[in-house]
Amino acid sequence: MQPEKKMNKFLNLTFSALMLSALLFTAGCSKAESQQGNGHGHGQIPKVSYVTIKSQSVELTTELPGRTSAYLVSEIKPQVNGIIEKRFFEEGADVKEGDILYKIDDAPFRAALKAAKASLDKAKAGLPPVQSREARYKGLLKGKAISQQEYDDVKSQLDQILAEIRYLEAQVDSAEINLGYTDVKAPISGRIGKSLVTVGALVTAYQQVPLTTIHKFDPIYVDAAQSTAEMLQLSENLRSRTIEKNGNENKVKIILENGKLYPVEGTFKFRDVTVDPSTGSSNLRIVVPNPSKELLPGMYVRAVIQEGTAKNAILAPQQGVSRNHKGEPVVYIINKEEKIEQRPITINRAVKNQWLVTEGLSEGDKLVVEGLLNIRDGVSVESAEFKAGKQE
Repeated sequence: MQPEKKMNKFLNLTFSALMLSALLFTAGCSKAESQQGNGHGHGQIPKVSYVTIKSQSVELTTELPGRTSAYLVSEIKPQVNGIIEKRFFEEGADVKEGDILYKIDDAPFRAALKAAKASLDKAKAGLPPVQSREARYKGLLKGKAISQQEYDDVKSQLDQILAEIRYLEAQVDSAEINLGYTDVKAPISGRIGKSLVTVGALVTAYQQVPLTTIHKFDPIYVDAAQSTAEMLQLSENLRSRTIEKNGNENKVKIILENGKLYPVEGTFKFRDVTVDPSTGSSNLRIVVPNPSKELLPGMYVRAVIQEGTAKNAILAPQQGVSRNHKGEPVVYIINKEEKIEQRPITINRAVKNQWLVTEGLSEGDKLVVEGLLNIRDGVSVESAEFKAGKQE
């Protein structure tokens, strides 16, 4: 009988253990159900903050990468052959239009001018006798004292002398021009670069290598590239009146390479008529005043182009927009029953710290911006309006 008592005792203990496990499991399930029912542990309703969506007018801009380039560039080349006698400028200095930059030895050109003037004087000295003879023969021809042939010969001689005088006058003008070219002058105002020749160097007219180069960069150009996709989207927005012109489309703000805003606005001038096939972009040219010479040719900048004004635009704070498992933007809205409603949206672009939303949000919607980690679609929440500067 002793084995039977042991068996009964074992069965009783096993039954008690099973009953205790069942009670604990039931209590655990009830607690879990209670937590799922209110969406939060310990029976608490999640607290969230929201902003009320309002439509507003927004000035839209496009930020494009760009490079500066000189407004005018002039390569200084000699127009006559000769030896450089003197240089009159400091490298890197500002020069004005008409300033003498180099002096080329002018002795050969002065001699050429004297010779041309002497030839002209000689031709002019032989003119009066022939003119008198032509006038006298003309009178004799009327009285038929001489033949027509005799008068024609004298007239031809006079015409030849007059033609020679005109030719020699042109020679004098040419010699004077060449003499003037010995003073190599600045054709534009601007900042001059380094000199590529020294005093004593032999230069030739219109040589390939310039003597120096002048850059004018007040004002200065900014060349920015805009993709054809952006260009077509802007045209579509203007046609559909999603964006309306506000009169500031030609004004352009410039952001420097260090992130600072350039103090003077530029003016949009024109768009290139071709598209670069390698980049799919079109070039925009902007003229920017540069009185302080802060902008130098070749600098990287960003141009902020004014597109127009979006009427009744919907802006959503970026902190209230998340992504679903597909990477699509979604927001959480508090409906009339104080429950969370997840809603997909369509984003156009960023406007400072907000998103411009084209679909999914309407004026008056309550968009959750704080407490997003504690909520999900369909749960009840305790909401309060978000206050600027509030810390989570």
